[in-house]
Amino acid sequence: MTTHKGSKYFSKGVRRTALSVALGMCFAGSIHAQSAVGSLFGKTGAGATVTIENTDTGTSREISAGSDGRFTASQLPPGHYKVTSGGVTREVTVAVGTGTQVAFEATGSGGATTLDAITVSGSRINPIDVSSVESTTVFSQEQIQALPVARDITNVALLAPGTVQGDTGFGNLASFGGSSVAENGYYINGFDVTNIYNFLSFADLPFDAIGSQQIKTGGYGAEYGRSLGGVINLVTKRGTNEWKGGASVYWEPSGLREHGRDVKSRVPGEISVFRSGNESETLEYNVYGGGPIIKDRLFFFGLVQGQDSSTDLYGRNTSERDTDTTPTGLVKLDWNITDNHLLEFTGIRNKTKTREKHYFSNTDYAKTHDELSDDAEYENGGDVYIGKYTGYLTDNFTLSLLAGQLKNVRDWRTTAPEGTDCPAAYDNTDGLNLNYIGCWNPNEFTPADRKFGPNTDKRKAYRADAEWLIGDHTLRFGYDTEKFTSTNAGLEYSGGVYYRYYPGNRVRVRTYQTASGKYEVQNTAYYLEDTWRATDNWLFYLGLRSESFDNKNGLGESFVKADNLIAPRLGFSWDVNGDSTFKVYGNAGRYYIPVASNTNIRGSGFEALTTSFYSYSGGWNADGSPVTLGPLLSGPSVNGSLTPPNPKTVADTELKPMYQDEFILGAQWAMDSWTVGVKGIYRKLKNGMEDYCTHAAFARWAADNGYDDFDPSTMAGCMVINPGKDVHIAMDLNNDGNLTVVKVPNEGYLNLPKERRSYNALEFTVERPKQDKLYLQGSYTFAHSKGNSEGYVNSSLEQTDAGLTQDFDHAMFEDGAFGYLPNDRRHTFKLFGTYDITSELMVSGNLLVQSGRPVSCQGYIPLEALDPDDASELEAYSASSFYCLTKDGIYADGVRELKARGSFGRTPWQYRVDMGLSYVPNWANKHLEFNASVFNVFNSHKVTERNEAGELSRTVDDDGNYFYRVNPDFLNDVNYQAPRYVRFTVRYTW
Repeated sequence: MTTHKGSKYFSKGVRRTALSVALGMCFAGSIHAQSAVGSLFGKTGAGATVTIENTDTGTSREISAGSDGRFTASQLPPGHYKVTSGGVTREVTVAVGTGTQVAFEATGSGGATTLDAITVSGSRINPIDVSSVESTTVFSQEQIQALPVARDITNVALLAPGTVQGDTGFGNLASFGGSSVAENGYYINGFDVTNIYNFLSFADLPFDAIGSQQIKTGGYGAEYGRSLGGVINLVTKRGTNEWKGGASVYWEPSGLREHGRDVKSRVPGEISVFRSGNESETLEYNVYGGGPIIKDRLFFFGLVQGQDSSTDLYGRNTSERDTDTTPTGLVKLDWNITDNHLLEFTGIRNKTKTREKHYFSNTDYAKTHDELSDDAEYENGGDVYIGKYTGYLTDNFTLSLLAGQLKNVRDWRTTAPEGTDCPAAYDNTDGLNLNYIGCWNPNEFTPADRKFGPNTDKRKAYRADAEWLIGDHTLRFGYDTEKFTSTNAGLEYSGGVYYRYYPGNRVRVRTYQTASGKYEVQNTAYYLEDTWRATDNWLFYLGLRSESFDNKNGLGESFVKADNLIAPRLGFSWDVNGDSTFKVYGNAGRYYIPVASNTNIRGSGFEALTTSFYSYSGGWNADGSPVTLGPLLSGPSVNGSLTPPNPKTVADTELKPMYQDEFILGAQWAMDSWTVGVKGIYRKLKNGMEDYCTHAAFARWAADNGYDDFDPSTMAGCMVINPGKDVHIAMDLNNDGNLTVVKVPNEGYLNLPKERRSYNALEFTVERPKQDKLYLQGSYTFAHSKGNSEGYVNSSLEQTDAGLTQDFDHAMFEDGAFGYLPNDRRHTFKLFGTYDITSELMVSGNLLVQSGRPVSCQGYIPLEALDPDDASELEAYSASSFYCLTKDGIYADGVRELKARGSFGRTPWQYRVDMGLSYVPNWANKHLEFNASVFNVFNSHKVTERNEAGELSRTVDDDGNYFYRVNPDFLNDVNYQAPRYVRFTVRYTW
């Protein structure tokens, strides 16, 4: 599995008649949600026979129109089709997740009129899909390849309205509609490949194996769920009746990549972020081919991709070189047993092995690799297998069955590391810099239990979907189930202990330990939906989904379980003029997201962090340990437990998973060669789910209720709760080993607010399908994303524990937390397209103009204001609350004030222009293409992230008094836009 980068785009000419806007693929998707199929619908003579032929594979179906002439053909593999009725033939294209309208008659003011034949060339036109109540964008591989977009599905998704780039600390991921980057779903050929370990990765595949990509930004039907943000659905290429193949080479040379910008510290002579020496070069190449093994019946497609990538990274006194030459590949088989029974198989190999060499530098900020400190290989990824059956059992009843398996290795070092017997140690006696000391391996701060084996994730999933056409109603119903299993090797600090030396002869001593184990998540769902075409102009949609989640600990016992969570979906589509030129639509829905398997690992396994402060003398030994460890100054404070918790103590016994309600109202209309749209979106998080990691509140409740023998150390280190609600948890009230489930009121004890997040947006879209050499598409989004929690992850702290961030560990972390969230971008303008200069030359462009991200101040919780029990448990936390050290607006030791989230302005507006030039020579009969793309043409380097840490450190003296050191680089730059780079491409097809 991978966390990711980007893509490209092409749109061939379309010949239209005056009424051809009634035909084609659509900007708003169809009732097929994230599935790997599309549909055809339309109107012909009453009771007429409609023949649907897939011209790619030769399969053919006949269906009968209803008494009103309407017909629908669903569960169609994407591709090219001929649709014939009454002696008239239409050539159309079916794309993933969309409904393609085929009109044999059109009713206008003059009555029924037979259209002239319409020929669609290429693979994309975007008029208006009146059969849909959803919002989706679809790109074919040809379209992606024509635009200057990085070769990654996230960058393709970022072309869609309502998407913004997430924090780079999570990799290259997109935020959809104000949700966190860990709330999206990813599918390949209808199979869910989201890694729900923490929702921050997904199973990858060779990029050129993608046939089309669907980006769903909201409003999908009851057939699918388990995401609050958006959905990226990929359909792979497949073989046809014609043998075709090709080869491609993509090269991004380091010599044409601008260097990144260093960030100068406000401490004279210091550099807080050093990146000017970094180098990166990528070479990817592939060969592919596909065709009929047996004409009209059995088809093959295969692609093998090779790579040679290298990255050189330099720090103050260390450096790193990463290389990867691992091949990946895909195989796709399609067997048309008969025209009415189809089988398909997809196999993907995406395992990578990255060689990482780490070095010590002989001089500060050197741009050379000097003394080798570590040489390791890390393995990620694995295999994906997908099988699917589709049966057109009658004209009106279709059944599909899918089974899939995903195996993934998660960041596993294949060779045993050296130096893990030495304690971890850092010198911070100047109060500013962390300087490595000792003999430990700095790349193995918390080495894993190698006897347990690699960390793995495995999904086994099955689903059945049926569609039944009854008059004006299209009924869909189905069931899906998946078992997701994560194994996790335990961790501990190198050498079993971590020393950090502070000014004043103080040393912090920490121990950390987690458990090895195997953890399962079982997710199931049923759904029923009805799409009712009430009249020629009105369509209504009603759906109901029932979700069930079951998270188990390492012993197979359920510790978070929720059954039959009801998620209704409603929608309508109004074809205002009756000719698909003006559509008004809307939908409303409730969406649940599962509990990440990382919650199983951290919540139901044991995990303990112990912190103590000591005085020391005589400096430190060669291995980094103190020469003489003096008296204990404070602690030990324990966060977590070394004993695996009873499942009843881990989570609220009445816990409800996170869910969100969404409402969309929009309109689309055709204006000559243009399609324009406007849409309003409102999303509100209705129920949050987080962990709470302090115990003083429970001790106070026990004391108030006469349980004098209660010992809070008998509780789990953290408990999964619904913030703002009373907590139902098992407690050992009499300290005798007997557990009792009790209700601890939120008010007066935990005092947590409810988790809040809302998103309000107005989207404007415009598209000009390619005509007269020009294709253009763009959007403008005006949005507000506000709340007291970003969602499953925390961008300000770059905390990746989905659903287990520190946001609700204690009520004081929520003080000042309500405000504009990290993914809030008030204004986003996107424009991209292509223009044919000649029959051989095409220029392309991609423009992004976007307002900045809110900036906050992160400081230490004022422990002085807390009782000793609370203070002891919160002492180990870093500067991560909204309490900041201030004095007359100047940051210095002295006054601590509460500063609300986002109250320190925003990062600047950013502007980025990407451009490409393609040459497809006539002398090569259009089989050869040369392309050069330049990303960030003007090398814009606007700030994308500020340093939000208001303080560097907190220490305590012999009398228990706390001392804080402010961060001189507070509000200094951290990250900038990616510098300019160039990609050269050569493609040959046959």
